Amino acid sequence: MKNIIVIGGLSAGPSAAAKARRENEQANILLFEKGAHISYATCGMPYAFSGVIESREKLMVVKPELLTNRFNIDVHLNEEIVKIDTQNKMVYSNIKSYEYDTLIFATGASSIVPPIENIKLATNWSTCRSMVDFDKIINEGLTGASKNIAVIGAGLIGVEVAENLKEAGKKVTLIEGSTHVLNMWQKKFGNFAGNVLKADGINVLTETLVSKFDIDENGKIQAIITKDGRSIPTDFVILSVGIKPNTSLLLAEGAESICNGALKVNEFMETSIKDVYAAGDNVSIKNLQTNEYDYFPLGTHSNKAGRAAGANAVGRSIEFKGAYKTAIVKVFDYTLARTGMNATALTQKGIPFETVLTVAGSTPSYYPDQKDLITEIYYDPKTEEIYGAELFGEVGVDKRIDVLSTAIYAKLKMSDLAQLDLAYAPPFSPAKDPVVVTSYVTENILNDRSEQISVEALETLINLSSKDDYLLLDARTLEEFEKGTIPGAVNFPLDSLRNHIDFIKSQDKKVIVFCQKGLRGYLAELILRNNNITNVLNLAGGFKIWQMYSDQIEIPEQTVLS
Repeated sequence: MKNIIVIGGLSAGPSAAAKARRENEQANILLFEKGAHISYATCGMPYAFSGVIESREKLMVVKPELLTNRFNIDVHLNEEIVKIDTQNKMVYSNIKSYEYDTLIFATGASSIVPPIENIKLATNWSTCRSMVDFDKIINEGLTGASKNIAVIGAGLIGVEVAENLKEAGKKVTLIEGSTHVLNMWQKKFGNFAGNVLKADGINVLTETLVSKFDIDENGKIQAIITKDGRSIPTDFVILSVGIKPNTSLLLAEGAESICNGALKVNEFMETSIKDVYAAGDNVSIKNLQTNEYDYFPLGTHSNKAGRAAGANAVGRSIEFKGAYKTAIVKVFDYTLARTGMNATALTQKGIPFETVLTVAGSTPSYYPDQKDLITEIYYDPKTEEIYGAELFGEVGVDKRIDVLSTAIYAKLKMSDLAQLDLAYAPPFSPAKDPVVVTSYVTENILNDRSEQISVEALETLINLSSKDDYLLLDARTLEEFEKGTIPGAVNFPLDSLRNHIDFIKSQDKKVIVFCQKGLRGYLAELILRNNNITNVLNLAGGFKIWQMYSDQIEIPEQTVLS
């Protein structure tokens, strides 16, 4: 009888154990978990703080009894594996030793605790990764006495925790060391999310590092002290600054890893050590775009990898090929999503790319309560292959990011997107889906009918160039213009633009045209080009994106240039 030992009981471990049993009824399968619980939903914890998930019990996805009774798995709770001997195929727990034929290492990762002064003396703080953490936050952080809560770290979990604590009635300060929240995304999109957090009452501090906890004689944190000397009163602190893979037991046995300690595994989830498989947040899998080992600590990958490891441990051959950084997060009424490589990653890799940004309705204009969807796609300017995408909006973000993630896997071109047979009905999508619109806009760019300028590039131009070097043309209506425009812009409404062609020609300058979202700017661009004014750029996403990105807004004194 084959002995299979699984170490780790969160997500990858139970997935592996159950799959191994489905593939082999005769194997002897043991699962070890150092804690008291298995297979609980760490990703759901923030939503239990606000009551969206109604109870602690709901977070317990699989109970030990299910693995024991239905899958005949010998589950060992509160039994920590403290040593592994891969030469002799033995594992040693804090209780006894066990032999294995194949080992599945699914130990996950632990929260990083930064070296903040007084943190070892402080009592009223927690990370947010285990049921022990959850219970402490519920029992201390969500009590009536805890009115001000600080969340340190504005990644996926930090943002979700901050939002749900605010929904629970707490005053929340979210502290992030980098330039923007959710720094997996480009700064522009991170700022979109940051603005939503601020608008919903969260105190967001970026480019801020915490140096000290100000504690009383009982070790209770009374305030956070930042490196620039600010003092932020708080009753409870939640740390969410990153994770470190739990791999020391196998690293001691010579297992190969990447720089953060995550174990290198192949597509069959085999480590560099014979008969040892690994899966979950403790492993590094291939990035399908770069073909390099990368780190993707998400539940989707843990479950897929666990399934493959479990099957292969009993002699099957199931592949989990890798991933490419697809992610999504709820930010109050908005959603932020990404997939593939963005501008930062492409620049770091030295890969030439172009971007296209569109603002389009997620449903038809005639359907009630239409919402805008902002889509930016990064692609190869020669082959049109899609490299990555980032999206932001209130409705339909999840649907479109999954379409674009699939397109990346299939190596589709930008022009292919317009040929996709996407589902259409007014409650769900316009006749021209935002994904299709982005394809059309790219086609116009590649055919030299249009050229976009990003808000980042326009901001740089405004800050570093003389206004004599360009003409900034607002093609919106007079009413829109008077409510605010980009500094230095003149207003030639689209419907009367042809009356001003001679004046524009006489300026002999680069023309940057914009409207509210981009479409009227494109039409204005065509009018200018067809009148032999060829040095024209259309602001991607128009004034809407500028408003969301920049604080440089001007209320014009003189409205229309005649």
